[in-house]
Amino acid sequence: MTRTPIDLDDILLEIVVPDTGRALSELSTARQQKPKDDLFAEHKRKGWDKSIEARCDFTRKIRITRRSGIFFTSLWQKSIFGRTLTDIKSDDKMVEFFVTQMCPLITDIIGENLKNGDWCIITTPKRRHLTKNFATRIAEKMADNLQIPFYEDVCSCHTKQRMNADFTVNIVPKQQNIICFDDFVTTGQTLAAMKRALQPHQKNLLFFAGINNKL
Repeated sequence: MTRTPIDLDDILLEIVVPDTGRALSELSTARQQKPKDDLFAEHKRKGWDKSIEARCDFTRKIRITRRSGIFFTSLWQKSIFGRTLTDIKSDDKMVEFFVTQMCPLITDIIGENLKNGDWCIITTPKRRHLTKNFATRIAEKMADNLQIPFYEDVCSCHTKQRMNADFTVNIVPKQQNIICFDDFVTTGQTLAAMKRALQPHQKNLLFFAGINNKL
Protein backbone atom coordinates (compact mmCIF):
# COMPACT_ATOMS: atom_id res chain seq x y z
CA MET A 1 0.00 0.00 0.00
CA THR A 2 1.42 3.36 -1.07
CA ARG A 3 1.12 6.24 1.44
CA THR A 4 0.68 9.79 0.15
CA PRO A 5 3.24 12.10 1.80
CA ILE A 6 1.83 14.94 3.93
CA ASP A 7 2.67 18.45 2.84
CA LEU A 8 3.63 20.17 6.13
CA ASP A 9 3.92 23.55 4.43
CA ASP A 10 0.16 23.79 4.02
CA ILE A 11 -0.43 22.91 7.71
CA LEU A 12 2.14 25.37 9.00
CA LEU A 13 0.60 28.16 6.98
CA GLU A 14 -2.73 27.62 8.78
CA ILE A 15 -1.21 27.94 12.29
CA VAL A 16 -1.72 31.42 13.74
CA VAL A 17 0.76 32.39 16.44
CA PRO A 18 -0.92 34.61 19.09
CA ASP A 19 0.51 38.04 19.70
CA THR A 20 1.92 37.88 23.25
CA GLY A 21 3.67 41.20 23.05
CA ARG A 22 0.76 43.16 24.51
CA ALA A 23 0.15 40.67 27.31
CA LEU A 24 3.81 40.64 28.32
CA SER A 25 3.88 44.42 28.25
CA GLU A 26 0.85 44.65 30.57
CA LEU A 27 2.35 42.05 32.94
CA SER A 28 5.63 43.98 33.10
CA THR A 29 3.77 47.22 33.85
CA ALA A 30 1.73 45.54 36.61
CA ARG A 31 4.88 44.18 38.26
CA GLN A 32 6.48 47.61 38.23
CA GLN A 33 3.40 49.24 39.78
CA LYS A 34 2.97 46.60 42.51
CA PRO A 35 4.70 47.78 45.71
CA LYS A 36 7.43 45.51 46.96
CA ASP A 37 7.00 43.87 50.36
CA ASP A 38 8.99 45.52 53.11
CA LEU A 39 10.79 42.72 54.93
CA PHE A 40 11.32 44.96 57.95
CA ALA A 41 7.78 46.33 58.15
CA GLU A 42 5.76 45.72 61.29
CA HIS A 43 3.01 43.25 60.55
CA LYS A 44 -0.23 43.35 62.48
CA ARG A 45 -1.43 40.15 64.08
CA LYS A 46 -4.41 38.70 62.24
CA GLY A 47 -7.58 38.66 64.27
CA TRP A 48 -9.28 35.43 65.24
CA ASP A 49 -11.67 34.05 62.65
CA LYS A 50 -15.01 34.27 64.40
CA SER A 51 -17.01 33.13 61.39
CA ILE A 52 -16.84 29.52 62.58
CA GLU A 53 -17.70 29.29 66.26
CA ALA A 54 -16.26 26.60 68.51
CA ARG A 55 -18.48 23.74 69.62
CA CYS A 56 -18.51 21.06 72.30
CA ASP A 57 -20.39 17.75 72.36
CA PHE A 58 -19.58 17.20 76.07
CA THR A 59 -17.90 13.85 75.62
CA ARG A 60 -15.71 13.43 78.69
CA LYS A 61 -12.06 13.78 77.64
CA ILE A 62 -10.10 14.63 80.77
CA ARG A 63 -6.77 16.21 79.84
CA ILE A 64 -3.87 17.89 81.56
CA THR A 65 -2.60 20.52 79.15
CA ARG A 66 0.34 22.91 79.24
CA ARG A 67 -0.38 26.14 77.40
CA SER A 68 1.26 29.57 77.81
CA GLY A 69 3.40 28.05 80.55
CA ILE A 70 0.37 26.97 82.61
CA PHE A 71 -0.81 23.43 83.39
CA PHE A 72 -4.58 23.08 83.60
CA THR A 73 -6.99 20.16 83.84
CA SER A 74 -10.00 20.19 81.53
CA LEU A 75 -13.04 17.92 81.50
CA TRP A 76 -14.30 18.37 77.93
CA GLN A 77 -12.74 18.99 74.56
CA LYS A 78 -13.67 21.28 71.70
CA SER A 79 -15.41 19.26 68.99
CA ILE A 80 -16.54 19.60 65.39
CA PHE A 81 -20.16 18.93 66.25
CA GLY A 82 -22.21 19.85 69.31
CA ARG A 83 -23.48 23.06 70.87
CA THR A 84 -21.76 26.36 70.19
CA LEU A 85 -20.10 28.18 73.07
CA THR A 86 -22.56 31.06 72.67
CA ASP A 87 -25.46 28.64 72.97
CA ILE A 88 -23.88 26.97 76.01
CA LYS A 89 -23.30 30.24 77.85
CA SER A 90 -26.80 31.50 77.19
CA ASP A 91 -28.44 28.40 78.68
CA ASP A 92 -29.01 28.77 82.45
CA LYS A 93 -29.30 24.99 82.84
CA MET A 94 -25.69 24.61 81.74
CA VAL A 95 -24.48 26.31 84.92
CA GLU A 96 -25.74 23.46 87.08
CA PHE A 97 -24.51 20.93 84.51
CA PHE A 98 -20.96 22.29 84.73
CA VAL A 99 -21.13 22.23 88.53
CA THR A 100 -22.31 18.62 88.81
CA GLN A 101 -19.66 17.46 86.34
CA MET A 102 -16.68 19.54 87.47
CA CYS A 103 -16.96 19.06 91.24
CA PRO A 104 -16.38 15.26 91.21
CA LEU A 105 -13.30 15.82 89.02
CA ILE A 106 -11.87 18.39 91.43
CA THR A 107 -12.64 16.17 94.43
CA ASP A 108 -10.96 13.17 92.80
CA ILE A 109 -7.80 15.15 92.03
CA ILE A 110 -7.38 17.01 95.33
CA GLY A 111 -8.78 14.26 97.53
CA GLU A 112 -9.08 14.57 101.30
CA ASN A 113 -6.88 17.66 101.35
CA LEU A 114 -9.87 19.62 100.07
CA LYS A 115 -11.43 19.36 103.55
CA ASN A 116 -8.50 20.76 105.49
CA GLY A 117 -9.91 24.30 105.44
CA ASP A 118 -7.11 25.86 103.39
CA TRP A 119 -8.74 25.85 99.94
CA CYS A 120 -10.84 28.38 98.08
CA ILE A 121 -12.04 28.91 94.53
CA ILE A 122 -11.77 31.93 92.23
CA THR A 123 -12.35 32.60 88.55
CA THR A 124 -10.93 34.82 85.84
CA PRO A 125 -11.93 38.50 85.51
CA LYS A 126 -15.14 39.66 83.92
CA ARG A 127 -14.46 41.35 80.58
CA ARG A 128 -17.79 42.07 78.94
CA HIS A 129 -20.22 41.59 81.79
CA LEU A 130 -20.91 44.06 84.57
CA THR A 131 -22.86 41.38 86.44
CA LYS A 132 -21.95 37.76 87.07
CA ASN A 133 -20.81 36.01 83.91
CA PHE A 134 -21.02 32.31 83.06
CA ALA A 135 -17.74 31.31 84.72
CA THR A 136 -18.51 33.30 87.87
CA ARG A 137 -21.93 31.69 88.28
CA ILE A 138 -20.40 28.23 87.93
CA ALA A 139 -17.54 28.92 90.35
CA GLU A 140 -19.94 30.31 92.95
CA LYS A 141 -22.08 27.16 92.88
CA MET A 142 -19.00 24.93 92.80
CA ALA A 143 -17.86 26.55 96.04
CA ASP A 144 -21.16 25.65 97.70
CA ASN A 145 -20.91 22.10 96.43
CA LEU A 146 -17.30 21.67 97.55
CA GLN A 147 -17.94 23.59 100.80
CA ILE A 148 -15.07 25.98 100.31
CA PRO A 149 -15.05 29.82 100.07
CA PHE A 150 -15.55 31.60 96.76
CA TYR A 151 -13.93 34.99 96.09
CA GLU A 152 -15.51 37.04 93.33
CA ASP A 153 -13.55 39.62 91.33
CA VAL A 154 -10.17 38.65 92.76
CA CYS A 155 -8.59 40.23 89.70
CA SER A 156 -9.79 42.80 87.20
CA CYS A 157 -8.74 43.55 83.63
CA HIS A 158 -9.19 46.94 82.01
CA THR A 159 -8.96 45.70 78.40
CA LYS A 160 -10.84 43.10 76.39
CA GLN A 161 -7.67 41.69 74.86
CA ARG A 162 -6.71 38.20 76.01
CA MET A 163 -3.15 38.21 74.70
CA ASN A 164 -0.58 39.51 77.20
CA ALA A 165 -3.31 40.72 79.54
CA ASP A 166 -2.28 42.58 82.68
CA PHE A 167 -4.51 41.98 85.71
CA THR A 168 -4.91 44.04 88.86
CA VAL A 169 -5.41 42.19 92.14
CA ASN A 170 -8.45 43.40 94.08
CA ILE A 171 -8.71 40.68 96.74
CA VAL A 172 -6.04 38.36 98.09
CA PRO A 173 -7.69 35.19 99.45
CA LYS A 174 -6.50 34.21 102.90
CA GLN A 175 -6.37 30.54 101.91
CA GLN A 176 -3.00 29.25 100.79
CA ASN A 177 -4.38 26.91 98.10
CA ILE A 178 -6.51 28.40 95.33
CA ILE A 179 -8.57 26.65 92.67
CA CYS A 180 -8.73 28.92 89.62
CA PHE A 181 -11.60 27.92 87.32
CA ASP A 182 -12.42 29.09 83.82
CA ASP A 183 -15.34 27.88 81.72
CA PHE A 184 -13.20 27.37 78.61
CA VAL A 185 -9.53 27.89 77.78
CA THR A 186 -8.12 28.58 74.32
CA THR A 187 -4.62 30.09 74.50
CA GLY A 188 -4.08 29.87 78.26
CA GLN A 189 -3.13 33.55 78.34
CA THR A 190 -5.86 34.43 80.84
CA LEU A 191 -4.73 31.73 83.28
CA ALA A 192 -1.13 32.85 82.84
CA ALA A 193 -2.14 36.42 83.70
CA MET A 194 -3.88 35.16 86.85
CA LYS A 195 -0.72 33.38 87.91
CA ARG A 196 1.43 36.46 87.30
CA ALA A 197 -0.95 38.62 89.32
CA LEU A 198 -1.08 36.31 92.35
CA GLN A 199 2.51 35.08 92.25
CA PRO A 200 3.85 37.89 94.49
CA HIS A 201 1.42 36.73 97.20
CA GLN A 202 2.98 33.23 97.24
CA LYS A 203 -0.24 31.31 96.74
CA ASN A 204 -0.56 27.79 95.35
CA LEU A 205 -2.79 27.83 92.27
CA LEU A 206 -4.46 24.81 90.71
CA PHE A 207 -6.09 25.53 87.35
CA PHE A 208 -9.24 23.84 86.04
CA ALA A 209 -11.21 24.43 82.82
CA GLY A 210 -14.56 23.13 81.68
CA ILE A 211 -13.79 23.06 77.94
CA ASN A 212 -10.37 22.80 76.38
CA ASN A 213 -11.01 25.00 73.36
CA LYS A 214 -8.41 23.44 71.06
CA LEU A 215 -8.50 20.15 69.18
